[in-house]
Amino acid sequence: MAQKIKGKCKYCAKEYTYSYMSRHLAACKERCAAEAGAGAKKSGYYELAIYPRYGREHWLFVEISEKATLEDLDIFLRDIWLECCGHLSAFEIEGISYDSDPETDDFWGEPSENMRHKLSTVLREGMTFRYEYDFGSTTELMITVVNYSKKALKKEKLTLLSRNNPHEYLCSECGKKPAAVICMECLYEFLNEVFLCEDCAKTHACDEEMRLNVCNSPRMGVCGYGGSIKYPDQFVPDAQTT
Repeated sequence: MAQKIKGKCKYCAKEYTYSYMSRHLAACKERCAAEAGAGAKKSGYYELAIYPRYGREHWLFVEISEKATLEDLDIFLRDIWLECCGHLSAFEIEGISYDSDPETDDFWGEPSENMRHKLSTVLREGMTFRYEYDFGSTTELMITVVNYSKKALKKEKLTLLSRNNPHEYLCSECGKKPAAVICMECLYEFLNEVFLCEDCAKTHACDEEMRLNVCNSPRMGVCGYGGSIKYPDQFVPDAQTT
């Protein structure tokens, strides 16, 4: 399934699957042209591929400054995919845990680190590490450092290069219209009427407060997550905004 899910390149708007997007971003002519004319001052940047631990039905490619911190990356992941109730989170990198609210007591073993570490001190090209959001209804992500390069200094610490296109879900009741919400009451009771279009939602018998938005995130339908308020589900490349 994951191999068929496409996303758009930020620079040229062409669509590719996850596996090909990784190769395309390194060779995209529009990206090379956009970066070629920048200033002389250089800085280091990591290109990261981000996806759920158990599959790649959702994915992101981002470029982030080596001077950014794990906290900066944590905030981005919350903003685009995860934040619902202010849960705790943690990165696990080469056996070390970097927590949003680190435990300083060593009663249970080695205390965790905070997220104020700069990426240049903890990441290296080719490594893969884990991230968790919410230690109850946990969403687990894997992050691969695709490459590291020196390039012209950018104003932004982080640039979203690509993300998967939104999944398409049909209404479970009418089977015709696109679903807009998920009925969590039906989901908890293992019923079939989980996805509802706007019209069928109006007559659906379950409590309206037990509904969450359909959204482009691996946390869809978990806890109280209803989608990002900062990033649109459909990624809009630069080529489509000019």
